[in-house]
Amino acid sequence: MRDAHPAPAQANALATTPAAKPASARRANLTAWLFLAPALALLAVFSFWPVAFGSFLAFTDYSLIRETHWVGLDNFRYIFDNEMFVTGLKNSLVFLLMVPFVQIGALGLAVLVNNQLPGIRYFRAAFYVPVVTTVSVVGIMWGFMFHEQGALNYVLMTMRLVGAPVGWLSNDSLALFAIMFVTLWRGLGWYMVMYLAALQAVPADMQEAAILDGANRWQRFWRITVPMLRPTIMVCSILSVLAALKAYQEVDVLTQGGPMNSTFTGLYYAYDQGLKHLKLPRALAASFVMSLFCIGIALLCLRYIKPKHR
Repeated sequence: MRDAHPAPAQANALATTPAAKPASARRANLTAWLFLAPALALLAVFSFWPVAFGSFLAFTDYSLIRETHWVGLDNFRYIFDNEMFVTGLKNSLVFLLMVPFVQIGALGLAVLVNNQLPGIRYFRAAFYVPVVTTVSVVGIMWGFMFHEQGALNYVLMTMRLVGAPVGWLSNDSLALFAIMFVTLWRGLGWYMVMYLAALQAVPADMQEAAILDGANRWQRFWRITVPMLRPTIMVCSILSVLAALKAYQEVDVLTQGGPMNSTFTGLYYAYDQGLKHLKLPRALAASFVMSLFCIGIALLCLRYIKPKHR
């Protein structure tokens, strides 16, 4: 007569039956959510709730000293009828022209510093210094560089490239592009580090196999390196697009929106309305519109720069 108790092997099999797996999966999920709970709570208090409440206030006449009423789209009608916001929105879109130059320049720098040469670490650090430099220091430095009696005009006039000092920040046709250049200069090092990390993750055996097949450096770059970098290119493109649309700090420290409001951006208009003129609903409406632009362009990047399955 067989023993009624299961053998050890049978007991182990029963322990791993499909009925037992969901319980362990639930415990694992619960553990994961417990670890995430503090971060999610902070995000809920300091990110999700302010965004939701601010979006609601964009449709009201919110004020600190009187009762709040629902006004619907009145704030949005006002900002789109306001020349300063329309100019700021156009300038924010012009900032997007900087994105290809940032990405191409950062990728070129990453390829350059990816070589194992003596002292290459110092070059990597030098390219990254602008990223960790505070925007106030950047503003002072580039304010001096762009001044009509500053270093840039001195060099250009010494080389006889210009006959008179150029008002880089006082000319309403040049000021926005000068700020775009500063933004590009600050962002190159950040994206360079991301591309450098991706380049160092490309398998060496793929490069070696391509060399054995007779592929030159340019062919290896386009047929192996670039396809392997597509996820990083997508992330960097989205981040640089969002940074361009949210340009504010450089404008604030260099021109404060001038001259003649020519360097106003969408986000700087929100700051101007909200903190300078205390028109919080208009500022929130402008921020809401800029957020929609950011989401829309990020979705376009996800659609057209989507990594291919390897």
